[in-house]
Amino acid sequence: MTKQEKVKDILKILHTYYPNPSVPLHHKDAYTLLISVLLSAQCTDERVNKTTPSLFKLADNPYDMVKLSVDEIREIIKPCGLSPMKSKGIHGLSKILIEKHQGNVPDTFEELEELPAVGHKTASVVMTQWFDKAAFPVDTHIHRLAYRWGLTNGKSVEQTERDLKRLIPESEWNKVHLQMIYFGRAYCPARGHVWAECPICKKYLRKALKD
Repeated sequence: MTKQEKVKDILKILHTYYPNPSVPLHHKDAYTLLISVLLSAQCTDERVNKTTPSLFKLADNPYDMVKLSVDEIREIIKPCGLSPMKSKGIHGLSKILIEKHQGNVPDTFEELEELPAVGHKTASVVMTQWFDKAAFPVDTHIHRLAYRWGLTNGKSVEQTERDLKRLIPESEWNKVHLQMIYFGRAYCPARGHVWAECPICKKYLRKALKD
């Protein structure tokens, strides 16, 4: 089986299990999505979704957010972890959005990645999930799955992103990214993974063991 045939088969499995994956982080616009993705760093989506209602009740736009102090933001987002860094990032990027972008979230990678606490992965999520631009967000979970499934050599997150973009049709990047998130949680976790119970691993790891 060629690499492309393997990719097509894996995509078929993902499409079967998660044909219409939804965006896991609750949001109503580009700004609330951006803040939610920033908060999700080293934190579960479930925890973020439980935390953001309290934050967004006070400030769901950059103009209201800058009225809060960094300490006030930090106190609200503590459950998400890394609150000192995240609270400074949220306050700082809100200020920049007002000063440079009329309060709007920009729709280019360059402008997004210039914002405090916004890296390439966060920018990629906003670009594809809100602005519908071609992007394939790769975090440590996607990186781990791609390596486990033999789709990348695992040398770096950046290399994994390049490999996945090369192997998967651009029109499917956003959908497959979400499918991998849900599939990984349910069937292919980092800890306690039983390869014989994973629809993808039991097929390809068994073949690898035979080879």
